[in-house]
Amino acid sequence: MNIKGNIKIFVEKIHVEGNGVILLTGPSGCGKGEIAKALGKFLSIPEDKHLSMGNILRKTINKAGKDSHFRLILEEKYCISDNVSIFDQSQNRPEIVNKADSYTKEMHNFFGSSKNSFSQLDWLKFCVSNGLLVPDEWTKKIIEALFENSQEMKKGILILDGYPRTVTAADYLLKTFNKLEIPIIKVLHLFITKEQMSFRLLSRKREDDAQQSIERRYQFYIDKVQPCIDYLKSSLGSDTVSLIDAHQPVFENGKLNVEASIHQVVINVMEALGLPGYLLDLK
Repeated sequence: MNIKGNIKIFVEKIHVEGNGVILLTGPSGCGKGEIAKALGKFLSIPEDKHLSMGNILRKTINKAGKDSHFRLILEEKYCISDNVSIFDQSQNRPEIVNKADSYTKEMHNFFGSSKNSFSQLDWLKFCVSNGLLVPDEWTKKIIEALFENSQEMKKGILILDGYPRTVTAADYLLKTFNKLEIPIIKVLHLFITKEQMSFRLLSRKREDDAQQSIERRYQFYIDKVQPCIDYLKSSLGSDTVSLIDAHQPVFENGKLNVEASIHQVVINVMEALGLPGYLLDLK
């Protein structure tokens, strides 16, 4: 009796190793967060290695709260202090002081009415917790401070989602990573049209001035983000920067399949990263 055997090969999980940062950038509403999550899951990159600016700010606040040495470094080297008032005009730019002053009542409610003064670090906490923009000069310093003083941030593959957004920020980031010997693996520029951006944002926004807000965001993208991408391309080489079509809708039975649409974009991301073709068919 001749019994013939057979074999099946299953690839259950992909795991990447190495060192460096993948930058994800693009206009508001292009799906950076969703793509970053899907990419991280596909490549088995830990969730704490997916960093948005919000993640970085929260990590900085938490580290400053627990680590007195890091808090001192923030104060002495990066001029973000728990001992300097946000209303001190000799230590803060006038526009920062004025903005903080306009939120005095809200800060009392946030921190408690018994608190009589608010430091620069308090203002950072308030901004992050309430969705306010953090001063640009602070975000650059915070990224440098966190990467320079956190060993875990220098190891493995990181996905940096939505940063940098200006030429100045890009220049500072490249210098910081170069100093810390952290390579940039790839810049993935997710692209959608103004009409696609408007549709996506309007479907999730509630404010009456949503359309005006979208116009401002798109103009910011044109004026700031696109020149930032050009700067990264000239600094890192055109092979390091890839343009990815982030609008690839997949419809099933006349309805948009969001998960399949994201997967379709992730396939293009994988190709840009140079992964072998057979891996792109894995679900």
